Amino acid sequence: MAATDDVRMDVQMMEEALALAGRAAGRTSPNPLVGAVVVADGQVVGRGLHARAGEAHAEVVALREAGDLARGGTLYVTLEPCDHVGRTGPCTEAVLAAGIQRVVVAMLDPDPCVNGRGIARLRQAGIRAEVGLLEARARKVNEFYVKHRRTGLPFVTLKWAMSLDGKIAARRGSAMAITEGEARRYAHELRNVYDAVLVGVGTVLADDPRLTCRLPGGRSPTRIIVDSTLRTPPGARVVTGVAEAPTVIVTTAAAPRERVEAMRQAGVQVLVQDRRDGPVDLPALMQDLGRRGMLSVLIEGGGTVNASALAAGIVDKVIALVAPRLIGGAAAPTPVDGPGLGEGADAVRLRDVQVQPLGQELVIEGYLEA
Repeated sequence: MAATDDVRMDVQMMEEALALAGRAAGRTSPNPLVGAVVVADGQVVGRGLHARAGEAHAEVVALREAGDLARGGTLYVTLEPCDHVGRTGPCTEAVLAAGIQRVVVAMLDPDPCVNGRGIARLRQAGIRAEVGLLEARARKVNEFYVKHRRTGLPFVTLKWAMSLDGKIAARRGSAMAITEGEARRYAHELRNVYDAVLVGVGTVLADDPRLTCRLPGGRSPTRIIVDSTLRTPPGARVVTGVAEAPTVIVTTAAAPRERVEAMRQAGVQVLVQDRRDGPVDLPALMQDLGRRGMLSVLIEGGGTVNASALAAGIVDKVIALVAPRLIGGAAAPTPVDGPGLGEGADAVRLRDVQVQPLGQELVIEGYLEA
């Protein structure tokens, strides 16, 4: 086989491994998304993915499927195999036992428990271990995990739906559906893959949302309500519907104790920050969620929460769904309220911006510049 054919095969197999990894999106936290493919004599003999935390890792699944055919073959895996004992055994031992001769890895694992140790173990055993094939794509697939392992914080996406003239409702305090069809389904796909969805109490009071994923077979995220004085009504659907998905209300010491206890009796988890003045401390909340193993948070709040999140520096990515309608009105709310985030060169800028049509609507997304 010519060298160019070898490279083409490597890329094709890693693309397949990345596609396998993505199939478990939203199911593996606090673990990463990982896909693996075993090739022997130019043929795929095993495929695997890490389906959810606590279950077998992708490499092990692929090697089990390959069986004896794996001996002398190549393993393609999207993330460095682990070399430590967690809820499952070291993947490096499974690779060695299978008789694999070559391992192609997209990226090193940023977890300090792994970071380079898995590759070193394989190389010490005489296996050809190569790192970096389609690394940028692998990092994007695992962007939630990468940030969490490097910083201890969840990856935060700010998402809103707005009209063509930049309005998120007809007037303040009113509820209305901005998007429809494919764009609305896309919004539920986001909920399906994020660990948590966060809104402010203003959204709860105005819309009484369920904040669940309504896709067939979808998984609803943990619902987080930022509510500094605990104004969330006991009859709100995020309270009465705790059987659908967990609800966490984040409040402060200014909240009446009897309301806190009532919410806890209703099955809501209430986190009380030790402060009496001002809003909920969002950076402190992100640290708390990171310690709890949450890798990702989707903010679907109104202009006040959105502005606070941006001002606090907790946002990594912005997704705007734009509908072809005009609302108008000076009092109609916009996605980002408050005094503003800067002008000209000081304004918040996005990088790696992508624009995708969804039917008659648009999805615009990009990452905040560091």
